[in-house]
Amino acid sequence: MTGPQNPEKDPQDWTTGEEQMTGPQRSYLQTLAREAGEELPENLTKAEASQLIDRLQEKTGRGADS
Repeated sequence: MTGPQNPEKDPQDWTTGEEQMTGPQRSYLQTLAREAGEELPENLTKAEASQLIDRLQEKTGRGADS
């Protein structure tokens, strides 16, 4: 098999991306936002939450690539 083992889909392309963020996303975002000194927006979609998680992970050094 060639190619990436875990191809990542852009959150904007998710079929469920417009649904409300999940409980685990909200919980993790609350932790990241607190560590980053940022306010967590209220009504994020799954896609928006995913993108914010990526940004805050980078900002706080919690990302998988850190």
